[in-house]
Amino acid sequence: MPPPHRHRPPSQQQQQQQQPQSAIPTSVPDDRLGLDPEDVATLRRLQQAAHAQVRSPAGSQASSQGRLLLDPGSLALLSRHFDLVMQAIAQRLDQLNHQTEIATQAQTDRAGNALKVADAEIARFRLMMQQIDQLEMEFEKIQRIRDIVRSWKARVEEMERRLG
Repeated sequence: MPPPHRHRPPSQQQQQQQQPQSAIPTSVPDDRLGLDPEDVATLRRLQQAAHAQVRSPAGSQASSQGRLLLDPGSLALLSRHFDLVMQAIAQRLDQLNHQTEIATQAQTDRAGNALKVADAEIARFRLMMQQIDQLEMEFEKIQRIRDIVRSWKARVEEMERRLG
């Protein structure tokens, strides 16, 4: 036969565990969080989305009363929702980085081709400039020769007039 059961008074810890959960506030008014209205609206929208994913009306109900849920379950839902949002943002960021790399490489290739074309045109231009310089030197030579020929012609004509 088991020993007689004595009734022990509950310990303080047991008393705290036995207190009804309603004593712990599960929601707070929006304006008590110290957030600006835009942040409150964002937080409210995200909390509603988190509750909607698990088909819980609690988020919408609290929001319609101007409150945000702070119970562990709601905070866990919100945390998971934030994780999913952050994961989606990270994936989109990776996609954009990849697309940026592709666009940058394509632009670099186009720029490289443009540089090759420009280099070829510069080389062609330099060759033309060199040819122009050579022609100008030839032209200057011809002008000097012409001047010499005119000078000789003038001397010959002068001599013919004197002899003449």
